[in-house]
Amino acid sequence: MNLQNILSVCAFIAFVGIVLIRTAIMRRKGIKALVFGVTDKSDFLLVPMVLIIAYTVLANTFDLPMWEPLIKPFWETIIPGWGRLTVCGLAIIRFALTLASFWDSFRVGIYEQSPDKLVTTGMFSVSRNPIYVCFLMFFTGLFLIHRNIVIAAAVVLSALAIHRQVLREERFLKSHYGADYDAYCRKVRRYL
Repeated sequence: MNLQNILSVCAFIAFVGIVLIRTAIMRRKGIKALVFGVTDKSDFLLVPMVLIIAYTVLANTFDLPMWEPLIKPFWETIIPGWGRLTVCGLAIIRFALTLASFWDSFRVGIYEQSPDKLVTTGMFSVSRNPIYVCFLMFFTGLFLIHRNIVIAAAVVLSALAIHRQVLREERFLKSHYGADYDAYCRKVRRYL
């Protein structure tokens, strides 16, 4: 068990904790923030990927049962892992800034019943999907720390599931916000 692995577990807990805290704050305001899977049950495709990544990180850190070839690092490195941990840390900071930019519009999933105003400021002035960019940045940081086939595959599958979700959300936003969303798309990139 090494310190970098333990810190990656702490980072994972912090990342998930930010979502849960924000959701609880929204709930106290009477806003339903967790609407994942409401409009399409296939939204849950991302959940197994996150759980697989979480278990692999825990198995790698605390020697939980997992077939050794799946969690064996692709390569050994003499380069300190602090740079790789920094990727996770930056993703957490950007994620928190993104949630602050979102104000009360934050939802996990598409909520067609009462969409809020189009958010184009803060982190949304840099990327139309900064939350998803943060997720992928965080998962990539975890891969760089643990460097194994399971996290690599889960990151790729998560990226595909996220892209699918982004396309669905874009269709909804275009139909709901029309010309305002089109103008926003011309100014700000989809991801980076």
